Parts: sequence; C-alpha cells; structure tokens
Amino acid sequence: FAFDPAHAGRVNAYERSLRERARLLRDRVGDDAWLSALETQMAERGVAVAVARIAMAEALNASGAERQGLFPVATMDVSGAVEGWLTEGPALAAEERFREALRAARNDDSFAGGAGIGPHRSDIIVYHRERGTVADQLSTGEQKTLLLGLVLAHARLIAAERGAAPLLLLDEVAAHLDGKHRQALYGEIHALGAQVWLTGTDSALFAGFEDKAQFFAVSGATLVSADPRTSVH
Repeated sequence: FAFDPAHAGRVNAYERSLRERARLLRDRVGDDAWLSALETQMAERGVAVAVARIAMAEALNASGAERQGLFPVATMDVSGAVEGWLTEGPALAAEERFREALRAARNDDSFAGGAGIGPHRSDIIVYHRERGTVADQLSTGEQKTLLLGLVLAHARLIAAERGAAPLLLLDEVAAHLDGKHRQALYGEIHALGAQVWLTGTDSALFAGFEDKAQFFAVSGATLVSADPRTSVH
C-alpha cells in the first residue's frame, strides 16, 4: 500500500466480489450468469493483486541486495496457486485458470465459505538470504534484525522512487538490539536522510546518537525537549 496506492483499490474490489460470491453460494440465490460475473471480477482483480505483490517482492529483494551491513538481507517470495500460474504463463492465462478453478469449486465453497483458492490464500515467505533459511526457523533476535533490514530496504526503495525518504516510526526498536546493531541502525537511519521517530524508556539505548538527533521526554502528557545525558525518553 505504501509503495503502490492503487493496490488498495484492487484488494478492496477483489474482497467485495469474494464476499458477494460467498453470500450467493451460501444462500443459493444466485444464477450461473451472476456467479460467473463475480468470478470474472475475482479473476481479473485477483491476478492484478498477485502481479503487484510479486513485483513488490522482487523490488524489495533487489533493494536489500544493494546494501551490505550488519542487518541481514531478506529474500521474499509470494507463494500461492495464482502466483504459480503467473510463473507458467501470461496473466490472461492465469485469469482463465482462476475463473475455471472458482467455477469448479462452487459446491465446496458453498459449504466452507469464502473461496478455497485465490490471492487471499497466498503466503509471503521470507528467507535469510545468506543462509537460505526460512525466517520462522531463525532465532527471535535474528528475526528482528531481518525484519529491520526489510523495513530499511523498503524505505530506501520508496526514497529512490519518489525522491524523498518516508517517515519512519520505530517503537521500542533499540531495546531489542545489542549495542553493535543499535549503532548500525543509527548509521542506516542517518544515511537514509529520513525523519525517524524512535521511542524508548532508557536513555542509555541512544548513546552515541546525541549529536545526530533531537531528544524529547513525555511528562504529564506533554512533549518537552530533553537533555539526552540526564533524561529518560
């Protein structure tokens, strides 16, 4: 959504058709033409959603690969039936296969609800590129650094496309990193040139960042300027 504003419209249109088809199948009130029209809309918009997701994953993979540092590079893959069809042929062929699959699944979907196939069933798989390991097999600490690397790659991608870095809100991030990774994060933020808000409850977590940032404290529901050497932020 942040990178491609039109994606929200595609997703919403797809979900409306999905819900309407599910209602007709559940209540058994729709005729074949009505259901076919909804399935055509689902196929067209669903394939467009899948194409956009694949393109976003490829762009993020390329953005992450361009940067070397302490944060590991994440490789993303979108996994699902529609995405698989797109690797086998053109988008129009994927749309046709999707329509046929939806039509064939009407009876099953009338009992299960929703639809058993489509981009709403797809998964995003994230790998640690250097190790080739799926993210859910990493330690909690490794997952956090991998996620931060992905957030930074996304921010750099937006900055490159728009000519301006996005605003980043990083809540309690520093508390989950060791000193080496905290300093690396501060360096990445400084290089990005974005406005970034970081929150924390221990001023020591921001050591070494005093000359590169403004510090504020919240007291009595009021935001005030704070001295990083003496205040809790």
